[in-house]
Amino acid sequence: MKEFNCNYNIGASQEEVFNAFTNSFQIELWTGYPAKMDDKVGTIFSLWEGDITGCNLEIVKDYKLVQEWFFGETEHPSIVTILLKKSGKDTRIELNHTNIPDDAYEEIVEGWEEYYLASIKNFLEFY
Repeated sequence: MKEFNCNYNIGASQEEVFNAFTNSFQIELWTGYPAKMDDKVGTIFSLWEGDITGCNLEIVKDYKLVQEWFFGETEHPSIVTILLKKSGKDTRIELNHTNIPDDAYEEIVEGWEEYYLASIKNFLEFY
């Protein structure tokens, strides 16, 4: 099991970034795929046609999102913690993803960097 950490700045408000992570309509705009997501604890979510599924564990509006990502049968839950912090006019995303299965690690890191965070950045900074 591996862990991934990164900090990422986006030229948008915390509210805008939070909505891009939790509003299913916005997620569909930046991914191009149907999404099941909201900002409620206990929601079972599905992104990229089920490639990413999990459950919202903790939510502090416009600041914190904690999710468990499902990887089938694993000994320890894979937990994603996203903190949104004001950084000048930008929002800094502090991302921590724990207990990533070894065989999925490279794909998950690429997914975070290229498909998740970069897509949100392009979506919010373009509009």
